[in-house]
Amino acid sequence: MNLLAIETATPACAVGVRTAAGLEVARVVNEERRHTEALAPAMAVLLDEVGLSPRDVTRVVVDRGPGLFTGLRVGIATAIAFAQGVGCELVGVTSLELLAHGAFDAGVRGRLVACVDGRRGEVFVQSFQLDAAVTELREPRVATPRDVVIEWATNGAPVTFTGDGVARFRADFDAVPNGEVFAQSVPSPHAALAIGATRPNEETLSPLYLREADAVANFTTRQRHA
Repeated sequence: MNLLAIETATPACAVGVRTAAGLEVARVVNEERRHTEALAPAMAVLLDEVGLSPRDVTRVVVDRGPGLFTGLRVGIATAIAFAQGVGCELVGVTSLELLAHGAFDAGVRGRLVACVDGRRGEVFVQSFQLDAAVTELREPRVATPRDVVIEWATNGAPVTFTGDGVARFRADFDAVPNGEVFAQSVPSPHAALAIGATRPNEETLSPLYLREADAVANFTTRQRHA
């Protein structure tokens, strides 16, 4: 199976390719929220690098969120158009599970909390247990960094925090006496390739936003204060 992974949930844009022969390449191609400009050229470069044409791709795997509203729209729209254009399968993964699997692949074990920066002083967060495998402990949700910190500092159990939401509020997470930080700002495209290879094809794929877009929220706020 030849797989293509697309990652646009954070300010970074990343692409990964794995061939049926086992050759794998993954790369962060932009870190400045230029998903529209960077994504398609990067896909073409990586496919050419491993000797594949677009029609050789068996399955495209895309991060469906949670994350930046605009980035997710670009990534998912590109993945759907690519899959329809070449007639390949389509699979969605989440940014939080990619962070958990990225930490797992790096050797992190025990309780892990993945956090994606949600802007507005919030994070998208989900907890996992990393032992022989990665197990979800809670559903993804929106929270303030302070709420996450208080929850785990009060809990007292050892925990590892990871994700760009942790990097954004590093001083808060460093204050958890029983916590450690595993630096990982981009959901792993390598993990996307691994997870995406094991999941069934999806006829429809929807973004996991968890809340309305910033533009909608700001408009609603202005309306309320009008």
